[in-house]
Amino acid sequence: MTTSTPSNSSTVLITGGTEGLGRATALLLASEGYRVFAGGRNPHRRAALDTEALDRKLPLATLEMDVTDNASVCSAVSEIEQQAGPVEILINNAGIAIAAPMEEISLDDLHKIFETNYFGLMRVSQRVLPAMRERYRGRIINMSSVAGKISTPMFGPYSSTKHAVEAASDAMRLELMPFGIHVAIIEPGYIPSNMQNAATELSSSYVERAEKSPYRLVYEGFRKSWGRVTASPKYTPDDCARVILRAIQETPPRPRYPVTSRAYVMKWMKRLLSDRALDRLIAKDYGIKAAASNS
Repeated sequence: MTTSTPSNSSTVLITGGTEGLGRATALLLASEGYRVFAGGRNPHRRAALDTEALDRKLPLATLEMDVTDNASVCSAVSEIEQQAGPVEILINNAGIAIAAPMEEISLDDLHKIFETNYFGLMRVSQRVLPAMRERYRGRIINMSSVAGKISTPMFGPYSSTKHAVEAASDAMRLELMPFGIHVAIIEPGYIPSNMQNAATELSSSYVERAEKSPYRLVYEGFRKSWGRVTASPKYTPDDCARVILRAIQETPPRPRYPVTSRAYVMKWMKRLLSDRALDRLIAKDYGIKAAASNS
């Protein structure tokens, strides 16, 4: 079945839409004429975005939405349906990050990051998909990351969720093909946003214990490597928003849209290098050395 490109008056839901990449995307799509609903938990950020939208006369409204809560998701989507009809474009952007070694991260924190980044994405998708299927049209844009392609030390918890997002998106893309619904993945590299501040706070308890951790040198390697990555940012949330707009407007969309030069480089490294070669590069970057063999 052939499908048409969504019109620029389509109803859009963006999770995590009141800050960072989500906020930039909400403003860009609204400026293009889309009817945008930006979900978020923080009332102050929602109020600030509502004020900007009102000042600029944009078709954008915020709503309280916690992707980890079934009732919150159902209530938010029902409110959209009452105001503007079914969601035609879903952008699953809500996410958090926690940096810690896989041995040290608590299972509670691991549950927390999966609940937001993966189960939250599935919770919202399952809520809007029946109406999309009934109408044989719709588009789902899932926010992954370059970390969904390559796992690095300390990013294991975050990468795990993004690998899961990649796998779910690939399955959904094929499952939804008979219904004219497109699924695309956005894979950003480092882009400065409030998510990094939130990640620092969520990771603070692990960092505070780093000096006494058996992974002390890994923590130090991560700090130096991350410092190099973030030292001279070349991209902004607006750059990612423009890629998301392209993923909405292209029919059919590409399965994946890397964002930032680093994302492109890492994508090709994953394709061209063996696992051992990639391990050596990452270990060198982090200053990680293998233990001497006891055999």
